[in-house]
Amino acid sequence: MTTLTRRGRGKNSDKKPDGEEDAAADRDLNDEDANDSKDIRLTLMEEVLLLGLKDKEGYTSFWNDCISSGLRGGILIELALRGRIQLEPLTMRKKRLLDRKVLLKSDAPTGDVLLDETLRHIKATESAETVQTWIELLTGETWNPFKLQYQLRNVRERIAKNLVEKGILTTEKQNFLLFDMTTHPVSNATEKQRLVKKLQESMLERWVNDPCRMDRRTLALLVLAHASDVLENVFASLADDKYDVAMNRSKDLLDLNPEVEAPKAKGAEIIWAVLAAFNKS
Repeated sequence: MTTLTRRGRGKNSDKKPDGEEDAAADRDLNDEDANDSKDIRLTLMEEVLLLGLKDKEGYTSFWNDCISSGLRGGILIELALRGRIQLEPLTMRKKRLLDRKVLLKSDAPTGDVLLDETLRHIKATESAETVQTWIELLTGETWNPFKLQYQLRNVRERIAKNLVEKGILTTEKQNFLLFDMTTHPVSNATEKQRLVKKLQESMLERWVNDPCRMDRRTLALLVLAHASDVLENVFASLADDKYDVAMNRSKDLLDLNPEVEAPKAKGAEIIWAVLAAFNKS
């Protein structure tokens, strides 16, 4: 599991038809992104990868072994925010977030290839699985050969290609002595700076000290950046005093008990379930 590092001083109303619910979820998604770029809408997975990429080199750190599972967690949260999946209801036997199964709420296409592929996997399973199990299955971390079919392949490259199509990254070939590697340097620095600034402000000028009052996508991105070990990249450009404040507030937020926080905010259960899954791993 990733850890937060400290910088040294030297450096219900009536139920709507499924189609209406999906449309409402997508409208909510647009509303939450109202302050973001009007021209470019990014998925949580695209934002996490963008935060993890070295701007000029165009690849993530070779030492980061967390981002693959973090991206899969992002897929689950994105599907939940779009009204496609949800956790099964609380019962006496299943109170813990990590014990509750992921249920398909709607299989309506999202228009994103990775999200729709994951929806098909969730729909195809004979028995429902938990958030933690789905992260493992989508990453390919299973000993069951019959469940390897649920692995999502080439996720980073596919997300990077989406960002290339959106004009944020470009594609290059780099030679690393024994092999050539496709890299994706940042070509639209403004979009990445906007993303970093949004997260910095959420911990500084716009800090609300209550996750229930935070924008759900911002909360989700902070959780995923932590899980993917790229949160340090977000705050690295801050002055030391602001860096310490941002990191301390992030730690306080991420140290909250997901079991306590999940019931408080509508539509945030899977966000907290993903955090609980990574805290356990």
